[in-house]
Amino acid sequence: MSISANGTHHTIRANKVRAFLALLALEAGRAVSNEDLAEELWSGQSVGNTRNALQAHATRLRKVIVGSAQQRQGASVLRAVHNGYLLEVPPECVDSNRFLDLAARGAAELPVRPERSLELLQQALGLWQGPALLDAGDGLRARGAAALFDERRLTAWENLVSAYLAVGDDAGAIAELRQLVARYPLRERFCELLMLALYRTGRQGEALDLFQRARRQLDEELGVRPGALLQRRHTEILAQDPSLTLPSAVIPGRREPATVRN
Repeated sequence: MSISANGTHHTIRANKVRAFLALLALEAGRAVSNEDLAEELWSGQSVGNTRNALQAHATRLRKVIVGSAQQRQGASVLRAVHNGYLLEVPPECVDSNRFLDLAARGAAELPVRPERSLELLQQALGLWQGPALLDAGDGLRARGAAALFDERRLTAWENLVSAYLAVGDDAGAIAELRQLVARYPLRERFCELLMLALYRTGRQGEALDLFQRARRQLDEELGVRPGALLQRRHTEILAQDPSLTLPSAVIPGRREPATVRN
């Protein structure tokens, strides 16, 4: 957890101050009550005077913010409000919000402008520096937000490799997908896309072997069979279905180029 201002990067080292900042950043531009802050920082723990403790954390955080922004005069972006605190920054100043925005825009562009989608998704994923909210404490809100961001990250990766395939960069897709399949072997969409990329580059045997490995792993770890989409991809590759070369094989619902007939 860190703050950047005027080209200067400041890391927040105190655990509770990081958790304090994380909750305020998740609600950037909106006030967070003392009760919600206390529940996030000390849920299930006995604290003598939570208001004084929050004031102490706010003071430490304000010093970092004011110092990093070199705002020795005037109000800090961290303000005390009635029964709470407010981080008065635009939502787009928070990396998590920038990621969500870029990922959503990249997903929207995928069916119509895959080149632009690729650019946006690369920017979105480039904001990540490790697991979401890794050092933001164990509060319920931080854990819930981290789960959301991690899932959106996986979806953004799926869209990114789909964009690679849509623009014809099968090698780029394979490079990304090999790492993703190794890291998330039970994520069937990654396996399906890697099978497609391998098939498109003339490696039908590898694609079919990948399906068999995925089937065994799903059975051994979860006791389930591959989903309908993964099974259909396997059947299409076995049959060398011509549709595997079309854009709709990557982006369902995308229109195929019009055919002109005499």
